[in-house]
Amino acid sequence: MAGPEEPAGADREPAEGEAAHLVDRIEEELELLVRNVDILEKLAKSPPIGIIRLSEALELPIHKTRYSLHLLEREGVIQPSADGAVVTDRAVEFWSSLNRSLDRMTELIQHLRARAVDHQGRAPAGRKGY
Repeated sequence: MAGPEEPAGADREPAEGEAAHLVDRIEEELELLVRNVDILEKLAKSPPIGIIRLSEALELPIHKTRYSLHLLEREGVIQPSADGAVVTDRAVEFWSSLNRSLDRMTELIQHLRARAVDHQGRAPAGRKGY
């Protein structure tokens, strides 16, 4: 039985193709981070800017732009104004934190890449079909 901090089924083996699904979710989160950074950079260069102009400038659908603005506002790095979103002083802290996080992610990715290369093309040991 899964503990309170574990989702139900956490102790089961992943189904075939599920490992790729786990990687896809991480990739989607990174793409969201890139979009948020793109929006923050654009706002820093030309504040204030409304959602429609921002969406057009970055060639993003309005719903994705709105969602990213919501996330950035929740983090306190932007705030709404009568003329559109503007960057706050907390953006400096965001960039420092992002830089530290990216350093750590780079280390983890390099570690995972080395492990994947070691196992690439190697037949799994043990029973097959599980």
